[in-house]
This record gives sequence, structure tokens and C-alpha cells, in this order.
Amino acid sequence: MASFRRKKVVLVTGGAGFVGSHLCERLISDGHMVVCLDNLLTGRMQNIEPLLNHPDFRFIRQDILERIVWTGPLDEIYNLACPASPPLYQRDPIHTFRTCTEGVLNLLSLARTTGARILQASTSEVYGDPEIPLQHEGYRGCVNTVGPRACYDEGKRAAETLFWEFGTHQGLDVRIARIFNTYGPRMSPEDGRVVSNFIVQALTGVDITIYGDGMQTRSFCYVDDLVAGLMALMASETTDPVNLGNPGEFTMRHLADMVLRQTGSASRLVHCPLPVDDPRQRRPDISKAAERLGWAPTVPLEEGIARTIRHFAGEVQVDGEREVGLHHA
Repeated sequence: MASFRRKKVVLVTGGAGFVGSHLCERLISDGHMVVCLDNLLTGRMQNIEPLLNHPDFRFIRQDILERIVWTGPLDEIYNLACPASPPLYQRDPIHTFRTCTEGVLNLLSLARTTGARILQASTSEVYGDPEIPLQHEGYRGCVNTVGPRACYDEGKRAAETLFWEFGTHQGLDVRIARIFNTYGPRMSPEDGRVVSNFIVQALTGVDITIYGDGMQTRSFCYVDDLVAGLMALMASETTDPVNLGNPGEFTMRHLADMVLRQTGSASRLVHCPLPVDDPRQRRPDISKAAERLGWAPTVPLEEGIARTIRHFAGEVQVDGEREVGLHHA
């Protein structure tokens, strides 16, 4: 007898954002029904416009701080609802922290009511300015609780605690992904993180701003690789936090030189003081993801940057006048 499997119903909060929109697209492509919930503070309708007329896609404009009314089945919840770049999450730090606490409580309550498996998009920021060169999941971090980044760093740490408590003591089926720097098409030109900053500056011909000596490092993961990792984690039986990122480590100067070379820009490199609490190094240990999820990134930085430049070239007006917020997050 043939067996018929019901489509999964999946809620993606923050689904109109950079990563969330790629995740929605992939879930739809895999045959699932997707509800995208986003308050559009940083998400953009243009990111999900190709999905709006799809019969298995629904958009709800709402903040996760508001009570979410749900009827019918719900199989999975991906929580990506929070600004992820310093200039954006610092615009309203109290709202950022409440999103990571009160908003997360709302989603955990929804998961408890519906029986859905729920995944929290956490961050490498829980490690703060790390004191070890390769960050593994057991590292407890070096985070400033009263600095300009604390609303996000501590908010995400609090969200992980809530997930752990609900999973351990209330039996919820929880997953925690610690996401390292992600880049790719659909990043906003005003995003404020280093990849988008460098590309926008190069395309508009303005100075490329490097903080400090440019020797601080980041590990950059292309968005398609991250989405594959998130879905692999959701499908796994792993309830511990898992790092998702690309362990390739690059200096800010190397990235700037790569962007200049690929764009052919004549922008100059200028140096400014480091922002408060800006981490000097980020590099994930992804051995747990490899062992438990069978996951590893596949897109080299050169290739991913080329794809991202093509995206921005279609969005950015090359007039030399654009100003962007600058951070190395």
C-alpha cells in the first residue's frame, strides 16, 4: 500500500530577513508549507516577493513580542527573529533584548501548545571576544554584560538558557544553532556588517573603512551552506548547541583586498579605531556539526563573494554618495 506523508507545516520567524528568506525558499522547494512571520523592522518584502503567490506560503506581519495565535498543525519553528548586525540591534537595544527573552518565551509557549520542534538561531556572539583561537561549544565565552553589544550578546545567551530550561524541564523538542558570520545575496546594503560594508563601499567608490590594523579575523559562511546546516540540525536528534559556520579564517585586510580585486574598484583603504568590544578573532570548531549532522560548508569565500557582489551590483546606486554603518561583526 502506498504511504502518503503530510507536508510539514513550518513557521519561520524573521522569515523576511536575509537568512530567513533563503530558508523559506528552501523549505518551499522541499515541499513544505511555510508561514513566514516578520515585523519588517529589518526584514524586507522584496526578499520574499517571489514566494508571495505560492500556494504553500503565507506571510504574517507581526512582532514575536505579540501573542501568536495559531490554529491547525505545526511541525517545526525556526526562530530567526532578531536583528543580527550591531548598527541595527543597537538602534533599540531594549527591544532587541526583549525579542530574545519575551519573544522567545512566546515561541516556546507556542511550541509547547502545538508540539512543534523548535530551533533557536543563536550566534557566535555568545562567545564574546574569545580568549581561545578555535571556539567550541563547551567554551563559555568572554562577554561584556554592560557594553554596546550586550543587548544582543546577552539576549542570545538568555534565549539559549530558556531553550535549555524548556527542553530539560518541560520536555520541549529544542535545537540551538550558534551561527557564525554569514553572508550572501539579499543582505541589505544598510546591513552594517563587514561583507556588505566593503562591497557597497567598493561599488560606490567611497573609502573602505577598516577598523584597527585589519588583522582581526572572521570566518565567513555562505548563506546556502548555513541554511543546509540549519535544516540538518532541525532534522537531527541533537539537542545540544551546535556551531554552524565556515572554519576558514580571514583577516579584514584580506577580505578588503578580495573585494577590491573582484569589483575592480579604486576605493582607498582607510583605518579607524576599533569599536568597543569588537572581537579580534572568530573561528568555529565545527567538529560536532560534522559528526552529528554530517554537515560542512562547501562554498569557498572567493566564489561566495563573487555571487554577493553580483547581487549588490543590482541594488546599489553607484553614485559615490552612499553612507553605511560600519562594523566588523
